Amino acid sequence: MRINLASVPVDDQDRALRFYTEVLGFVKKHDIPLGEHRWLTVVSPQDPDGTELVLEPSAHPAVKPFKEALVADGIPYTSFAVDDVKAEHERLRGLGVRFTQEPVDMGPVTTAVLDDTCGNLIQITHQAG
Repeated sequence: MRINLASVPVDDQDRALRFYTEVLGFVKKHDIPLGEHRWLTVVSPQDPDGTELVLEPSAHPAVKPFKEALVADGIPYTSFAVDDVKAEHERLRGLGVRFTQEPVDMGPVTTAVLDDTCGNLIQITHQAG
């Protein structure tokens, strides 16, 4: 068994696609119209046949209060691995990304938390060897 899909609920699929591709650097994999919304996925350019991230519309009534509670408590919705948190933090800040947690070294793990502009906090992390 392996993970095929993961999802992140987004307030606006067009804005999310721009942020996740143009800012974070993911690559669009699928963009299939499904009525009011789309089946919209992105993948890592390092693993184009790997796990797809679904940019899932936040349409279900339970999603908004759930996301708001996570953000209010400073809890990231998900985490993405990077090779160097401090370098990625600087790159993303240069692109105007707002961070709610600057890079923090926690022994073997370094993390930072950013606002994805679509209603979520996202953690970037690097775990030492």
